[in-house]
Amino acid sequence: MPATAPYAATLLRVVMGVLFLAHSLWWKVLGFGMAGVQAWFESQGYPGWFAWAVTALEAAGGIALILGWHIRVVALVLAGLMAGIVWQQFPNGWMYTSRNGGWEYPAFWMAALLVQAGLGPGVWAWRRHPTA
Repeated sequence: MPATAPYAATLLRVVMGVLFLAHSLWWKVLGFGMAGVQAWFESQGYPGWFAWAVTALEAAGGIALILGWHIRVVALVLAGLMAGIVWQQFPNGWMYTSRNGGWEYPAFWMAALLVQAGLGPGVWAWRRHPTA
């Protein structure tokens, strides 16, 4: 493995963490407001409380990614979330700009998170044990 791989893993981890935080807190909470997000989730057939659970998972996952805390587990959990979004949006078509969103963008996120799970935390990570 190249000597730069741990730094590349760190870059991927931190960028994804910042984007998860921005998506959950800035876009959902501050942008649309949780009432709007909840209404959208309900229009997609989900219970309203699911909007809160997904937003909390994205925010907590973003923080964990930035800090480098249990990265393999966090990345796999978030990849599972993205797999659910792919499943939900698959009938809408390929492009994420399709009505109600397509599946290409969450599929990319799922792949990036699986790569992160495989690479591990990289450098400058807070973890409980060396195999985190």
